[in-house]
Amino acid sequence: MATTSPVLLIFGAGPNIGQAVSRTFKARGYKVALVSRSLKEGDSTKDELHVASDLSDPQSVVKAYEKVNKELGIPSVVVYNAYASTPHNPADDQFAVPLDLFAKGLNTNTVSAYAAAQHAVQGFAKLPETASRTFIYTGNILNEGPWERLLVLGTGKTAFAHVIESASRGYKEKGYNFYYADERKADGTAIVDVNGDAHADHFLTLANEKEQGPWQQTFVKGVGYKRFPIAK
Repeated sequence: MATTSPVLLIFGAGPNIGQAVSRTFKARGYKVALVSRSLKEGDSTKDELHVASDLSDPQSVVKAYEKVNKELGIPSVVVYNAYASTPHNPADDQFAVPLDLFAKGLNTNTVSAYAAAQHAVQGFAKLPETASRTFIYTGNILNEGPWERLLVLGTGKTAFAHVIESASRGYKEKGYNFYYADERKADGTAIVDVNGDAHADHFLTLANEKEQGPWQQTFVKGVGYKRFPIAK
């Protein structure tokens, strides 16, 4: 049954960022749908829908949206927080990851995220202009260059950073906002142990933005909320 409360949909609702974002948005009156492989759908409540889904299968995104739209309503904020990393050994063999695992990782990091954004846009078109209509992808520094043994993860993040930039430009006039969010240290270098609460606060700020400026990257915590225009 649909609701008049705004709906947040989180793909990859893990114990850190996913749960923190869920708590923060629920405190602001959102209904929340959580999508994760480990969730039990029987644990759903009237304010929090659980959807068990393996995001290495992009078709699972379609099924998740069908369930969320039916049970809670059209999501006005969608967070794609799922990821797959298959570190390769030895570190100096960039093609040590088997083809099937590379494809599976690309599905989780990029193809399913594309499906999530595609369905988000379809939903945004049905929402009033006063709704948030925001898509946030949890990124990292890998779109700026490779790290040892993280070819699979870096390829997926880099590919979807391109998607986010394209979408942020293409849907700007419609008022749909797209973000690639990345937590950094104060000096701008990468951080490994990310802060879930910092992401949640930042994502709420993004969801409340009325208009998106030029994209490249939006930073969590240390550097502060900031956009860097791309030089063309």
